[in-house]
Amino acid sequence: MDKLGIGIVGLGNISAAYLKASTHFPILDIRAVADMNPAAAKARADEFGLKAVGVDELFADPSIDIILNLTIPKAHVEVGLRAIEAGKHVYSEKPLGIAFAEGQKLIAAAKAKGLRVGSAPDTFLGGAHQTSRRIVDEDTLGQMVGGTAYFMCPGHERWHPNPAFYYEVGGGPMLDMGPYYITDLVNLLGPVAKVSGVGSMLRNTRTITAKERAGEIIPVHVPTHVSGTLIFQSGAVVQVTMSFDVAGHKHVPLEIYGTEGSLVVPDPNFFGGQIELLKKGGEWQRVDTDMPYADGNYRSIGLADMAHAIASDRPHRANGDLALHVLEVMEAFDVSSRTGQVVNISTPVERPIPLAHSLSNGKLA
Repeated sequence: MDKLGIGIVGLGNISAAYLKASTHFPILDIRAVADMNPAAAKARADEFGLKAVGVDELFADPSIDIILNLTIPKAHVEVGLRAIEAGKHVYSEKPLGIAFAEGQKLIAAAKAKGLRVGSAPDTFLGGAHQTSRRIVDEDTLGQMVGGTAYFMCPGHERWHPNPAFYYEVGGGPMLDMGPYYITDLVNLLGPVAKVSGVGSMLRNTRTITAKERAGEIIPVHVPTHVSGTLIFQSGAVVQVTMSFDVAGHKHVPLEIYGTEGSLVVPDPNFFGGQIELLKKGGEWQRVDTDMPYADGNYRSIGLADMAHAIASDRPHRANGDLALHVLEVMEAFDVSSRTGQVVNISTPVERPIPLAHSLSNGKLA
């Protein structure tokens, strides 16, 4: 199998998950890592037996085909544009960008050069979510009616060693957690047509309780409780709430409703989980999955799928058009909250092709 050269920019918290998961996908050859903090790059490189280089050297390396962009959200588009300028494909952590307009700029630059953009989340490629997709595609639920999507917690300052960026422009629960939920909903239900939303910021500061910086006070610049409605092109209507203000709740992360049944979809922040299906007039039943990637953390599967797609000249699933559509939807919650208007979504997108049931030689079918 031909390998594609991968260069990683940004060696923060999430990089370890990518580096561990990348071992599942032989097509990925990680050739160098870089960070604006050279000590962070060296520490992560030493941990995984990789080569740490300067950022400029990474972008200039002709053996690198794809830049894996794991920087903080407000740097995603800047780094992505630099990758495109260097003639490399780019795969970014979520979100694609912190503003729809800058996301559009990145996608346009890539298309002008014939290069690919990919973006997390790729959790919708996990076995539980692909099985849920199959249930929907087989019309088990009948005509799609709607659903609910909930992520609510007290805030990431409880556990994250450097949580300030979650409360800066480009942070907040919608841009942080919304990509998981909205991407999976698009995977299940198709494109979003309209958004109605409201947001609130009840506190101007937060106190860190994570042990690394316990007691430090950080400012809040973004809404920390966002709620609203997605109206899909299919006519389905889904209620959404993303919050860093809620002490606890009993909502499941995702439910999908049809005229003939209802589906509990596992947490889209993970690849696996328990699916439950109720057919009209029946009882809730657990659904097992025979799909691959049902257990474990595979936070390189979207990158690997993109690498295989480049090698075989086919579309990749966690693609830039999907990420741009999700970014427009997330920004629309804020626009709707500020204007009091329902926001029409303009970006076209197709549901990603489902994963095949079988794999050969580690290749994503």
